Amino acid sequence: MRLSSGLLVGSAVAGLLSIAAALLAMPAASLQFTLVMLLALLGYVLLERGARRVRWPVAVGIGLLAAVATTRLLWWREQADEAGWLTYGKGVATTAMSEPAREMIDRERLAALGLLLGVVCLAAGALALPARSRRRGAVTSVLALTLLTWLGLSLGRGSDRQPLLDLAATVWPALLAAVVAIGAFALSGWRADRHWLLPLGLFLLSVAAAHACSELATAWSDWVIATGPPSDAFLEPGMRVNTSADNFPQVSWAVSAAITLAGVGMVAVGASRSSREADAA
Repeated sequence: MRLSSGLLVGSAVAGLLSIAAALLAMPAASLQFTLVMLLALLGYVLLERGARRVRWPVAVGIGLLAAVATTRLLWWREQADEAGWLTYGKGVATTAMSEPAREMIDRERLAALGLLLGVVCLAAGALALPARSRRRGAVTSVLALTLLTWLGLSLGRGSDRQPLLDLAATVWPALLAAVVAIGAFALSGWRADRHWLLPLGLFLLSVAAAHACSELATAWSDWVIATGPPSDAFLEPGMRVNTSADNFPQVSWAVSAAITLAGVGMVAVGASRSSREADAA
């Protein structure tokens, strides 16, 4: 077995362990295995001979995502040391302490910016491949347009009467990451490998970025409601009833992690395969 193939197998195993740790509510272990998975995948891209056309953009993209995973791990340890436990997900925006909630939102925006840069590099690697099949391109373009429409409708319904410009100022890194991933997915059909790993990976990345955007928008909206003047119905004095409904599909942390990791892995492998097939043609 070549070293690159061994790194790819190791990356897949680490990804599965990361998902298993997420299922068992072990955030630190999940982030550690995510980092191992991305570093092994980075080694595969750097050593794979067929990745000549896409090696450096894809490698930089994976490296940026690994930096995001490292930063999240450091944040988790910092908050665990301070509080003894970590509020994960939407609960952070509904806590009575507005300052920690706002700090968490700011951190998520920074992580979304890292996601944006990583997605841009992965998209650049995919678009560096030569165009080949127009029929496949038409299929991914239609699907991408549908996905983009769904994202816009979800954000529009989820704003819940909050100022749209203020919402955009908060979620723009994740929103732009989703738009870039969807755009790359639309164009990936022309450059698809024989097994369609590249378009499928970009589709999963689009879903992951859209989910991150929705989560950030929900956290910001909940923070605005918690810190702003009362506007909802009350069951009793001092208790607010939030009447908004989250229209984004509810997925567990483990499923969300699986979508992201599978998307990154498929983009890396699919881009390498497409590059090899283009060189052989």
